[in-house]
Amino acid sequence: MSKEKRFRYIDTAVIHAGEETCPRTGAVDTPIYQSTTFAFDNANEGAELFSHRKDGYVYTRYGNPTLNALEEKIAALEGAEAAQVTASGMSAISTCVLSLVQGGDHIVSARSIYSAAFDLFFRKLLAWGVEVSFVGSTSPDDFARAMKPNTRLVYIETPSNPILNVLDIAAIARIAKKQGCLSVIDNTFATPINTRPLELGVDLVIHSATKYFCGHGDAMGGAIAGSRDLIRSISVETHRDLGGVMSPFNAWLILRGLRTLALRMERHNANAMQIAEFLQNHPKVEKVFYPGLPDHPGHDVARNQMRGFGGIVGFVVRGGLEAGKYLLDNVRLCTLAVSLGDTRTLITHPASTTHVVVPREKRLEIGIFDGLVRLSVGIENVQDLKDDLDQALAGVSR
Repeated sequence: MSKEKRFRYIDTAVIHAGEETCPRTGAVDTPIYQSTTFAFDNANEGAELFSHRKDGYVYTRYGNPTLNALEEKIAALEGAEAAQVTASGMSAISTCVLSLVQGGDHIVSARSIYSAAFDLFFRKLLAWGVEVSFVGSTSPDDFARAMKPNTRLVYIETPSNPILNVLDIAAIARIAKKQGCLSVIDNTFATPINTRPLELGVDLVIHSATKYFCGHGDAMGGAIAGSRDLIRSISVETHRDLGGVMSPFNAWLILRGLRTLALRMERHNANAMQIAEFLQNHPKVEKVFYPGLPDHPGHDVARNQMRGFGGIVGFVVRGGLEAGKYLLDNVRLCTLAVSLGDTRTLITHPASTTHVVVPREKRLEIGIFDGLVRLSVGIENVQDLKDDLDQALAGVSR
């Protein structure tokens, strides 16, 4: 017989939320229901399931027990009523946004957001008749000034990718509510261990579950969390039609990863803080972006809305583009790769990789300098990471 699990703390929720011992077999771990379709007891049950008069499983694009366990866990971590998982972080972003706007609507978005999300807003949505205003500053007043009568959505990301801008979540959520529109935040960098945006007034939270939720670089997925009504609308009216469905195996891998999220984030936070302080005092480093540093412009806001400052550090190497590339070519422990949130430290140089197609003047406008390096700090011994960065920086020409 199933017993209701009760817990007060997120450290416990990452392990227990959404998961129960299998009543049939006694399996402790959530099984992988690697099935595309599910049988009905009779024709009437099939009719009830398809008409939503009865809860149950029909087809994995509509729902799956392994995916459902992951959704319940993510909802618990974010303090949400419900969640919807998707095939990738971008699938979560596109599914969510396309559920909330249509031709003739207006979106207010932070300018400093994930590059693929920016491309969706700047190219695809404009082509489909959705107007988007990008706010380049972190001032809530500038978000308020960008509002229009047809604004339906405010979209933010904080700390932002890759320059770690910090936005006042509660202030921007209040502005959206005053306008009568919804607010959406990408909480991938912070994770619910560090920030719970729904408690600050945001309507919907998005994650690339590929990153910290998975934590091991071996499964791709996305998630949307919020009220039951909003999630049901997104699921039934958009997600099923677009078809960006997470596989049951990936859901199982991310469930496995989430059980250590609280422990991993504790180490990510601690390591990143030490790396940021080390780089700030390094003669070959011009500037460091990390919200945990007292001189970061958003430090006070971050301290008020974050429990920890995250595992991402941005820094500018003296010497520009070639210096940044040199650093990446000469690290020995850090892994030269895109993505983030892995147990291992990943290092990227946006100007020569993720943003290489962006004209230089546009890159500089949004703070992506030639020598900018993004470091996803892993959970290795922090001294080994310092030693690796130090030996690589030693060869950079000033």
